Amino acid sequence: MRKPGEPIYLWIHLFALLLVIVATVVLPRAAEFFVVPLSFGTRALAGVGIAVVGGIALYLLYNSSARNEP
Repeated sequence: MRKPGEPIYLWIHLFALLLVIVATVVLPRAAEFFVVPLSFGTRALAGVGIAVVGGIALYLLYNSSARNEP
């Protein structure tokens, strides 16, 4: 049983966090490999955008799990 105030970490949360961290680096590099070479600024901007979208998705995932916790 979870103690009051103890954070909720399910395996799916950690897997989602790992996916966001990896996607921040891998997706811009994959686009550069398959489409066209990208400048450093474009890769950095894409990485920040992916991180922001991933952070919002993780927030929604954690928030819904916390509401379902007794």
